[in-house]
Amino acid sequence: MSGRSILVIDDEPQIHRFLKPALESAAYTVWRADNAAEARRVIAARMPDLILLDLGLPDRDGQELLAEIRRDYAMPIIVLSARDRDADKIAALDCGANDYIEKPFSLGELLARLRAALRINAPGFEVGGIIIVDGLELDGQALTGRLSGTTVSFTRTEFRLLEFLLRNRGRVITHSAILKAVWGNAQDREMNYLRIYIGHLRRKLGDFGEAHIKTRPGVGYYFD
Repeated sequence: MSGRSILVIDDEPQIHRFLKPALESAAYTVWRADNAAEARRVIAARMPDLILLDLGLPDRDGQELLAEIRRDYAMPIIVLSARDRDADKIAALDCGANDYIEKPFSLGELLARLRAALRINAPGFEVGGIIIVDGLELDGQALTGRLSGTTVSFTRTEFRLLEFLLRNRGRVITHSAILKAVWGNAQDREMNYLRIYIGHLRRKLGDFGEAHIKTRPGVGYYFD
């Protein structure tokens, strides 16, 4: 991940004093913004590879800025916030955040989350319509996968769910967002559907499924 650039958007000087040397020691280039207006200017000029965003900004609410950035840009966004309510986490993830980390946080956890989020844009993810991730090949035409040379068959719904998780790999997707993407708006409260099909995928994919399809309790799922 060396050479990647990170924009830290936060109005707390101590956060910048802590994060800048820590991230630079991990070989990242670090840029700083203290408010939303400055953040927009830096993003347009620098196009960072990843954004660390605090929600409590002095000139605008961070949730609004998050939604605005996501409309215009595709880089990973990790929220760093002292807001610990589930509603705030779910709102941020639904607005397009890849992850949500509560303050205070450990440096080791942050660096691990950064590496996971940056893998979202890893090259060679899709070749000729076949999605390839860590030994799994997913063929949308045949609704099948190949894992370590073995063919795995899926129902149409299982395939859509797995494909959605793969295309958003590294990003925590809320229950509601997954249900709407796979089943449509009419099913947005049918949590049992999602739990059952996640279980189907894990069983069909064996150790691979257990290792990669992760649960964020109370929030949603993600492909690690």
